[in-house]
Amino acid sequence: MAPSRHGGNSELGTGRFILLYDPDEPEAWGGAFRVVCFAQAPLETEIGVDPFLAEVAWAWLIDALDSHGARYTAASGTATKIISSGFGELAKQGDGAQIELRASWTPVDHNLTAHVEGWGELICMLAGLPPIGEGVSMLSARRTGRG
Repeated sequence: MAPSRHGGNSELGTGRFILLYDPDEPEAWGGAFRVVCFAQAPLETEIGVDPFLAEVAWAWLIDALDSHGARYTAASGTATKIISSGFGELAKQGDGAQIELRASWTPVDHNLTAHVEGWGELICMLAGLPPIGEGVSMLSARRTGRG
């Protein structure tokens, strides 16, 4: 999901997909390409305190890549839960939570479309947008913000 302005926060979240290439195939990568990604999404505070949230976010990434047929190796990353409370001038914002996922992996073939589509599916899941099956139209994709 793209933020409303470059570098700003979106009420649904944000993500970046970067494809690196090194013809010397660095040993740590295990191939010539390396995908490096970042995703962030706000959450309801009750969801943010879930002890399994980080594991679920990582599982969503793996499931999304696998469901699109992305073949990869050397997957690694971190999932970070952030819980915040506003004070002073920010007290009116109340409590909030967000999830951040940083991940990288090495595609084992040149089907990069599968990797981008899998990443896009993950971004939609983190933003709270329901999966859309073929032949299904979505009427509304609203989410409550911090407040």
